[in-house]
Amino acid sequence: MIEAHFGFTAKPFQLTPDPYFWFETATHRKAMAYLGYGLAQGEGFIVITGDIGAGKTTLIGHLLETMDRTPFHVVQIVSTAIEPADLLRVVASQLGVDTAGLEKAQLLVAIERGLHAVARTAKRTLLVVDEAQALPVGSLEELRMLSNFQTGGHALLQIVLLGQPEFRDRLNGTESLEQLRQRIVAIHHLDPMSEDEVEDYIAHRLQLVGWQGRPDFADNAFTALYAASAGVPRRLNLLAARVMLHAAVTGADLIDGDVVRAVEADLASDLPGRVEAKSSARAELAEGHAAPDVETAERLAELEARLEEQDAALRRVLTLLVDWVEADPGNAPKLHAA
Repeated sequence: MIEAHFGFTAKPFQLTPDPYFWFETATHRKAMAYLGYGLAQGEGFIVITGDIGAGKTTLIGHLLETMDRTPFHVVQIVSTAIEPADLLRVVASQLGVDTAGLEKAQLLVAIERGLHAVARTAKRTLLVVDEAQALPVGSLEELRMLSNFQTGGHALLQIVLLGQPEFRDRLNGTESLEQLRQRIVAIHHLDPMSEDEVEDYIAHRLQLVGWQGRPDFADNAFTALYAASAGVPRRLNLLAARVMLHAAVTGADLIDGDVVRAVEADLASDLPGRVEAKSSARAELAEGHAAPDVETAERLAELEARLEEQDAALRRVLTLLVDWVEADPGNAPKLHAA
């Protein structure tokens, strides 16, 4: 409805990460610099953390689209709570290794052979692991062991870990991860965008879908959008999409702060228990424990994100099961019996 009403060619504020809508905030510019530096080292781990919806997946998508991929064989994994043995099988399968019937020692040998095979094509393997905060410590230790594989004094594998803030806390607070910490060549935390970046962000996404100035935005609309989203891209997209829908439904050609706040209130009313949630947030704010302008729209965005993650996790599990059955059709009766 939004696209048809305003003549857009696509959804300007979809929640699904899309590198096409890449917008370089100050924190994303720093992240790209750290990624570039880390990749130039050719070894070890690069760690990028950020809150839910901060743009980690979009960041890595933009990196892979814009970098020279000639010297890289890129492998991407979106992790759930993958146990060490299962993680090794996932990595092996991404390297084209048939993992059926292989024990751990055999898996490691097969993975090393796969990495050497990539190296013989004058490439090195770049493993990107998203949602790294879900990995058990044992799985992180297996990744560290894989990073030790080398040939001629050069690492065969470099690893990028993307995770939520608690992952950074685990890295710093878990004694058994000391060896992994020593292998981190670059680390950056994605902060929310600043208030003065919101207007450019909104205009950028609208222009990419053919915006011709309709609807227009009053200056106080951007102030209200920032106040409601705290500068987190996914929260901002969620609210902006609903604001655009409101404008299309009501026929409004000007969006101001009052419109944004009205839509924010509608979003809040869609959440059960919103009064208690707001009261709690305001009480925390009064005590100095909460960030300013954290309202129920923010909580809704987090719930949306969790639902997306659960859906993605289910799809990944089903994919692993299908791969398992296809690798050995004899597994199918066993799965049915289970």
